[in-house]
Amino acid sequence: MRAVGYQDPDRLETIELPDPVASGRDLLVEIRAVSVNPVDTKVRGRETPPPGQWRVLGWDAAGIVRAVGDAVRGFAPGDAVWYAGTLDRPGSNAELQLVDERLVGRKPVSLGWAEAAAMPLTAVTAWEMLFDRLDIHRAVPGAAPAVLIVGGAGGVGSIAIQLLRALTDLTVIATASRPETTDWVRALGAHHVIDHSRPLAAQIAALGLGAPGLVFSTTQTDRHFDQLVELIAPQGRIGLIDDPASLDALPLKRKSLSLHWELMYTRSLFETPDMSEQGRILGELSRLVDAGTIRTTLGAHLGAITAANLQRAHDVLTSGTARGKLVLEGFG
Repeated sequence: MRAVGYQDPDRLETIELPDPVASGRDLLVEIRAVSVNPVDTKVRGRETPPPGQWRVLGWDAAGIVRAVGDAVRGFAPGDAVWYAGTLDRPGSNAELQLVDERLVGRKPVSLGWAEAAAMPLTAVTAWEMLFDRLDIHRAVPGAAPAVLIVGGAGGVGSIAIQLLRALTDLTVIATASRPETTDWVRALGAHHVIDHSRPLAAQIAALGLGAPGLVFSTTQTDRHFDQLVELIAPQGRIGLIDDPASLDALPLKRKSLSLHWELMYTRSLFETPDMSEQGRILGELSRLVDAGTIRTTLGAHLGAITAANLQRAHDVLTSGTARGKLVLEGFG
């Protein structure tokens, strides 16, 4: 099979690898489309494969099941699926990929391959943060019924806004700093948009809503952390998904704030007893998409799955200018 991988992290290459074979609970999926996430560039930046081996990236895919392992019960060849996979196996930048059925959902029938591939990783991340980590249905006493999303125009923020509007009555405040990203988050349903290039606490106060009890920081948490602690209500909950170089949690004590980290790969990396929850979440997300409740966050279609196009996607991600998701479809 063809794949895009690297031995030298500075150079992506199109390569030929043996076709994988499904066994156990694995599905063998023919990849139709993929999207690119910050995890791709992070892994590439920190991992060099052993001499003579290739690292294949990619943690978002939509495709067709071509074969199943002998322990698979939920899928059959011919099923259209979507998923984000796991960090410790070869990724989706290949014509064929093995993935545990517990991490897989059925692709929304209303979406094309590229539109579907834009969603799994960010949607599962947003869902787990909102409902599993921040427990958004549990009110913070005395707080405004509102959620602040830092980085609302990114892949995760774009889904989180939609889930909050569709599944809760909370007021959604999102941050953006450019006209195009401001328009994007408003179109997704944000009630209020504030500028994360300016101090956040004063902008929140100016809205007149009161202090929100919930904050979801998707990016540059270290830059905004002091402001988040200032603006959030006592006993509030802060969630983050990025990787600050350091984070001093002591300021949380005075307000009895709690800090929640989300990594959507935790369940798969540790094979937790509730690992199949990710498949269930993807199934629920698929139903929401097909009902017209939420929509794809595809931001740009960059063409076929090639080394050059993947490099272009990585460059856009590291520039910090991406809006929505970057998607590639079919092998060039």
